[in-house]
Amino acid sequence: MQAPQAAFSHSTWAPAGKDIVGTSLGSSRLWFTAAEGIVTEIYYPRVDIPQIRDLGFIIADDKGFWVELRRLGNYRVNLPKPYVPAVEIVHRHPRFTFTLKICPSQHRDVLLLHCQLEGDADLRPYALLSSRLGGDAENNQAFYSEHNGRKILWAMQGPFSLALMANRETGVDAWKRCSVGCIGESDGWQDFNRHGRMTWEYDSAGPGSVALMGELPNQATLALGFGTSMGSAATLAISTLFEGFSGIWDKQCCAWEAWFKNCHLPDLPHDLQQKLALSSMVLKVHEDRTFCGAMVASLAIPWGEDSQSRGGYHLVWCRDLVETAGALVAMGSVEDARNVLRYLIATQQADGHWLQNQWLGGKAFWQGIQLDEAAFPVLLASALRECKGLVDIPCTDMVTRALRFIAREGPVTGQDRWEEDSGVNTFTLSVAIAALVEGSTFLDGETREFALLLADNWNARLEEWTFVADTSLARQLGVTGYYMRITPDDMLVHDGTHSEHVLIKNRAFDPGLSADEQIATDFLQLVRYGLRRADDSHIIDSLKVVDRLLKTDTPNGSVWHRYNGDGYGEHEDGSAFDGTGCGRGWPLLTGERGHYALLAGEDPLSYLKAMATMTGTGGLLPEQVWDSAPIPERHLNPGKPSGSAMPLVWAHSEFIKLCYSRALGYPVDRPIATWNRYRGKRPEITHDLWGPRYHPRNIQAGNVLTIALKAPARVHWGINSWKDVQDMNTKNTGLDVYVVELPVAGLKAGETVQFTFYWLDQEKWEDTEYEVLITE
Repeated sequence: MQAPQAAFSHSTWAPAGKDIVGTSLGSSRLWFTAAEGIVTEIYYPRVDIPQIRDLGFIIADDKGFWVELRRLGNYRVNLPKPYVPAVEIVHRHPRFTFTLKICPSQHRDVLLLHCQLEGDADLRPYALLSSRLGGDAENNQAFYSEHNGRKILWAMQGPFSLALMANRETGVDAWKRCSVGCIGESDGWQDFNRHGRMTWEYDSAGPGSVALMGELPNQATLALGFGTSMGSAATLAISTLFEGFSGIWDKQCCAWEAWFKNCHLPDLPHDLQQKLALSSMVLKVHEDRTFCGAMVASLAIPWGEDSQSRGGYHLVWCRDLVETAGALVAMGSVEDARNVLRYLIATQQADGHWLQNQWLGGKAFWQGIQLDEAAFPVLLASALRECKGLVDIPCTDMVTRALRFIAREGPVTGQDRWEEDSGVNTFTLSVAIAALVEGSTFLDGETREFALLLADNWNARLEEWTFVADTSLARQLGVTGYYMRITPDDMLVHDGTHSEHVLIKNRAFDPGLSADEQIATDFLQLVRYGLRRADDSHIIDSLKVVDRLLKTDTPNGSVWHRYNGDGYGEHEDGSAFDGTGCGRGWPLLTGERGHYALLAGEDPLSYLKAMATMTGTGGLLPEQVWDSAPIPERHLNPGKPSGSAMPLVWAHSEFIKLCYSRALGYPVDRPIATWNRYRGKRPEITHDLWGPRYHPRNIQAGNVLTIALKAPARVHWGINSWKDVQDMNTKNTGLDVYVVELPVAGLKAGETVQFTFYWLDQEKWEDTEYEVLITE
């Protein structure tokens, strides 16, 4: 009998706050998550394709009493070891105890669940599965039938199918009554909600947003199999059931035990060692099988219960991926990091940059371009070479193309690391400068020299571009000045841009702050990468402003916001972020602050402890924590996870790196060549660089003026109002930046240089004349 269609469908995802995530280490291509004490999104056959919304349970007595486990809220999550994702969840109620064990097969695309209900003899469990095959909520079909003499619940959509089977300990069918339906109209939950018991037994539903339900005995094993047809999914599920749950569980434990033996943990208090072990497992879980080296940002959709997004965080961000690879290197998982580099080389764009984010196969999701994402892979190549892990991976072409993009487009980024505004940003610039220095070690000749010239010039100009002094905010807070969150990109061509308005995204009403009224934590990367010292006066003053404006002390330790005015987070009343909201504290920023503390001579242990206590029920680190007054009805408590993504792999990577950095005494991901070149000091430069994006109005007396252009040209130039006119041709640096050095070192302060260009490729003159002033 066909289930009634729903008149309206608003299909969302499961909550983003996961209790735990897991996968096998065998050939199985399945990843699972758990939240609110039940199974939530399952991904197959790649880590970026969710196939269900959730698989939960209703406990009922067929007399009117019923309770949905996910709404009960009284449960405990157990793992055999912190690094073994074989999950036991125990739910307690005055009338029953329900124990759910979750474990994937090592070699089949199947998730096994063993459930046991103890307590009132009248009670029975009912499994309830919401299908989202292919990440599509609107075109699924569901069926209840028999397959080879066994009862089965199926679903299908396009190239994907699932089969949900159930066995008793004797190997016979465990299903009793079964039904399928359309969510919101004829699904099992609606049946209980309307009738207090199971009354419907539909055998087909959809196409649409569908759910499957089956009555079980008090003890049973379920197998949820995935395949390219319903028959193949059923065959996999049945085969796995007859392997036995305890055997599957033991194999999962043995596989992860063997993997963990290769992880070398630093000396830490026992509880932090446990968190470190869990974090290492979280990283490994997020790695794909088909695209080796690809790792998604999170197996979660932020504020999933209010989101219909097809993307969520199960996408690859180049920045997150390299941050994670840095943690893998720290752990000694060098081969995993090597796979990351290979994947990045394969997905680099022709012009040298990487996509803002992408599906695993390399297809773009969002369309932004971020300069730090063009730079991070270069740092990974350098880090691998430093630990002798690069071996036979040829990187020169990748590095050259990345540096070409950085040289032609920097120091401006289309988006900062928070993917919001364009301009000059200290974090982005730190990564780009480091990439130029590290990348230069893969190059030679004039290409190498130009990369270093560019890095030195950008480093020397950092304060000119991003630091403001004697503003009203500086006077109010009693500091000389501070690094801005981001400087508008037109600063590179004319003065007066620090007071320009910079739009803050994700706000219902833009607060209208100018660039010099916005502060972020991003400047700490200058210290971490060795561009500035921890005791630099610019850093110290900026830190004072950050702690006044962005720091929140919670019961679980201090946490920092990304920047003042941030709108990415829940609303004040705790309702979900819906395109607007109010920014919250990020545990990963606590880790970044811990790295600064280490370089300032402090023990970062307190920052590690704070991060370790900002976790969820299963110990996972969230993207954000709630940092306002508690809102119990929304399960929001200060210093504990909000509704954003959990786990955030980047946060776990930062925790891992801080653990290893503490043991080393300096940041484990500090670029070596960059540190050796600058050691925290602003470089003295003998060449002032004009272009390709930066057009200085002044250069220092005694310096050579280097003109850098994006195309070959003849530079037509003179001094002091076009006297002593000369023509000089540019030459290619090897990075598709064309340079010529104007011999103006003998000019004195107050003299001027004028120039324009004849573009050789286009055979036409530049329509603008430029001038620079010689200053002391």
